[in-house]
Amino acid sequence: MSRVINPETPGKVRGRMTKAVVLAIRELMQQAKPDSNTRDYAAFIAVALGAIDETVEKTVIPWEKRDYWVKADKFRMEWAWAKTLGEQMHKATLAEDWGEVAMLAVQVGQKLNKVEVSPRHRMGKPWVGAWDQLQEMERAG
Repeated sequence: MSRVINPETPGKVRGRMTKAVVLAIRELMQQAKPDSNTRDYAAFIAVALGAIDETVEKTVIPWEKRDYWVKADKFRMEWAWAKTLGEQMHKATLAEDWGEVAMLAVQVGQKLNKVEVSPRHRMGKPWVGAWDQLQEMERAG
């Protein structure tokens, strides 16, 4: 039996999620006033930042097995903001505090300012339905 290779590495997932977050921030910042799309954008950013945080741990586990402790700790520190801002965005979105959401979106945008998204990207609209997903997560636990 041959080895099964998973092409979805944590780095690829993190890269795709950061690009999607940048797109959502762009769309969110173009909103004149809050509507149902605003909820989806903010909820998607919150959920995506949580997913990005999960990929960080998956990335550093193999490094720690090889005793690359310094490299693992440095990487964790570089991405620690994702969990913090994700949780804050989660709370602000559920409270529908749009001023706070805008402020947090700017902070996330500053962290991801080096992420480039092609104008001809093929990501679609990954934020569609994110508000419902966020509310379901809140109910579940």
